[in-house]
Amino acid sequence: MAQNSNIVLDFAQVKRGDVGLVGGKNASLGEMIGALGPKGILVPPGFATTADAFRSYLAHNNLSDAIAEQMDALAAGRVSLHAAGERLRALILGGDWPEEIADAIVTHYRALGRAANEADLPVAVRSSATAEDLPDASFAGQQETFLNVVGEAALLDACKRCYASLYTDRAISYRHIQGFDHDQVVLSIGVQQMVRADVGGSGVMFSIDTESGFPDVVLINAAWGLGENVVQGAVDPDEYQVFKPFLDNPDIVPILEKRIGAKAIKMIHDRDGTPRNVPTSKAERMHFVLSDAEILTLARQACIIEDHYGHPMDMEWARDGVTGKLYIVQARPETVQSRLDVGSLKTYAVRDPGPLLLNGLSVGSAAVAGRVSIIESADEIDRFVDGSILVTSTTDPDWVPIMKRAAAIVTDHGGRTSHAAIVSRELGLPAIVGCGNATHVLHDEQDVTVSCAGGEEGVVTAGISEVIVTEQTLGDLPKTRTKIMLNLANPSAALRWWHLPVDGVGLARMEFVINSAVRVHPMALAHGERVTDPDARKQIARLTAGYDSQPDYFVDKLSRGLSRIAAFCHPKPVIVRMSDFKTNEYADLLGGPDFEPREANPMLGFRGASRYYSDNYRDGFALECQAIARLRGKMGFDNVVVMIPFCRTPEEADQVLAVMAENGLERGQAGLEVYVMCEIPSNVLRAAEFAAKFDGFSIGSNDLTQLTLGIDRDSDALAPLFREDDPAVLWMIETVIREAHKAGSKVGFCGQAPSNDPAYAKYLVQFGIDSISVTPDSFLDVLRNVAQAESS
Repeated sequence: MAQNSNIVLDFAQVKRGDVGLVGGKNASLGEMIGALGPKGILVPPGFATTADAFRSYLAHNNLSDAIAEQMDALAAGRVSLHAAGERLRALILGGDWPEEIADAIVTHYRALGRAANEADLPVAVRSSATAEDLPDASFAGQQETFLNVVGEAALLDACKRCYASLYTDRAISYRHIQGFDHDQVVLSIGVQQMVRADVGGSGVMFSIDTESGFPDVVLINAAWGLGENVVQGAVDPDEYQVFKPFLDNPDIVPILEKRIGAKAIKMIHDRDGTPRNVPTSKAERMHFVLSDAEILTLARQACIIEDHYGHPMDMEWARDGVTGKLYIVQARPETVQSRLDVGSLKTYAVRDPGPLLLNGLSVGSAAVAGRVSIIESADEIDRFVDGSILVTSTTDPDWVPIMKRAAAIVTDHGGRTSHAAIVSRELGLPAIVGCGNATHVLHDEQDVTVSCAGGEEGVVTAGISEVIVTEQTLGDLPKTRTKIMLNLANPSAALRWWHLPVDGVGLARMEFVINSAVRVHPMALAHGERVTDPDARKQIARLTAGYDSQPDYFVDKLSRGLSRIAAFCHPKPVIVRMSDFKTNEYADLLGGPDFEPREANPMLGFRGASRYYSDNYRDGFALECQAIARLRGKMGFDNVVVMIPFCRTPEEADQVLAVMAENGLERGQAGLEVYVMCEIPSNVLRAAEFAAKFDGFSIGSNDLTQLTLGIDRDSDALAPLFREDDPAVLWMIETVIREAHKAGSKVGFCGQAPSNDPAYAKYLVQFGIDSISVTPDSFLDVLRNVAQAESS
């Protein structure tokens, strides 16, 4: 064994069990080099100083008693946190290196340089505490990192500064918050060959969805240049979501989401080698950092790492701009979602929200009302009012003490993997990051409501609104013969329902995705030359920039939006209803007025199936079909079932099915099932004929009630007569179920009546309904009502 083997170790000598020797970060790097290198995980080589080296440094400079004295004074309140930290860092920085330790560091540095054929090899110098990167505490960014360190003298100086960073104000505070004894935490230093990410890209990824805890996705953030900007939240990065179960199939591209970030700055090496931020080019801001192939490669690496460690992981990656290779530069346990209790469901709702002030990326799913406290820099921390809503440009570890005292956090910059997002999750606080201009729009002492309850977009609204919190247990739920499914429309909120024991999605509303994600009328993309509004043409051009064609934009946005609904309960069926806008609603889309007639009664006009084969919309419907074909084929979600709304006659069904087949959706091919909405009396009266055209029915109780009783469902004057339990409506429901079952077709029900009225659930069960589909907030009530009905 080498003389200094207990002082400095090559990463290849270190394993995951060596946390006490080299800290969590370095132990993980060594583990990946030894165990995962053969599986294709590239980790830059390097070495680590040990905990013994840190203790030797303290002993050589007689620092232990002085450190203990300062910590006792801090605990007793005789000295402030700032003064204690400043004194402790000065003690460390004023020490001298024991010759043995300095020689060992230099020897390993020279060996690293020889292996790379570079004498003064640029390295990253990172702190690795023995209580860091553990499954129950991330210590995110509490100690310092120094990038692009070149030369032996600079390396020794950076190592000393790493030691001193154990006593930054933020590190002392964080250990206190987490309940760690200061004298039990020691520091190892990791020295790692630099990846040329300064001319490439870098970022962070999680092997779990950071907001919902959904275990089957990988979340990746990416920015140009070095990765510190992503971690610190100084840049708004690209964001990608990948569905893990399909990654073994090379023919499938299961990228659920690609969201381009502003990426206004990037960190590069200055002429003297020190890192500095510079503005990105217009081309860099307009383009994704990663190609689809690179996204999938990183996602597969995340799965390999997660499988090896046996739990969800938080990883940092870098792409070398010279070689194009992708490296994993850190991996640690995910410390929030993987530890939450999934045996209960807590939901938040904001009643009567005020005017919208801001939006951004939501962190968590909670909502809170309170008063704004704007803090521009860490120097102003003393101004913060406990219990208020912290609003700032970005946060770093110095902010942890006041983040702990905040009710919510709102930032101008950052993504879901930024410091503000990570710490907010650990503290259980709602946060909205990447708002862009929160510090300009909001003001001190302003009353606002911060809500992350609506999915991936968080909103700040004016005034103090009532926040309703509902918590329900998921234990001891009854089993039912009738399948209980969900009605979903918002893809950004779909993943949060993964732990509900649903039987699938009975209604996914395509038009919601078109309205929120696409925003453009399909015909305006298929025939852009017919759009007459100059402003609409400009907006459409901006939205579709970067795509080969405008129709490609529609197919991509729609298929990805629907994919998140298809993913959360895969492989259970997800029934996607083709667009069911009415003409006035279609006209509200960009370019829509040029393609929609004005109708006196759009509810009964040019809607549903009649549009799909009409020359006035046929090319738009073709794009819808292409999106579904991409979703089921290239993306792999063959659990998707297509449903046709407002189909008036079996003859009309033939025309729709023919157009679908022309666009890659042929009923029965590749297992494709096609359902029809049962919402018109003719669907009931000719049920046997419709059953010959479709694989199943889904009863839309609102339209069926209004057309059976002749009542406009939006009429206040007739509201008392609009009853879904009217005998005529119940006869319609019972009849279609009976006739469909005779033909071997399944029948589902979409509506809220079974959740509001246990007697209604009993009617459906008695009629023999196959499935009931409801909104997520009423799922548990319906499940219990149906179980009670079945048992009686």
